[in-house]
Amino acid sequence: MVGTKRGWTFLTNHGHVFIAVNATPDALMKDIAKEVGITERAAQMILADLVADGYIEVTRVGRRNHYKVNPNMHFRHPSEATQQVGMLLNIFSKVEIEA
Repeated sequence: MVGTKRGWTFLTNHGHVFIAVNATPDALMKDIAKEVGITERAAQMILADLVADGYIEVTRVGRRNHYKVNPNMHFRHPSEATQQVGMLLNIFSKVEIEA
């Protein structure tokens, strides 16, 4: 496929949502979706997955949600399962995450 670019990335949308929430814990769902380049509904479903598995904690603050990532969780794939997700956040964060 010379001259043709396929639209793939190294991170999944789950990874992108995780990073976006870490960067802006008070973001609206529409802003998370826009940042990642997915629909609002897709962002909601991904966030629900991340919350259900303990990667993100949601706290209601007034009429909005505040999100807190858990950097001590481990990656889900067996080949990375010994590593904590905080390492990924440190790559993409301006402030280092303490595990």
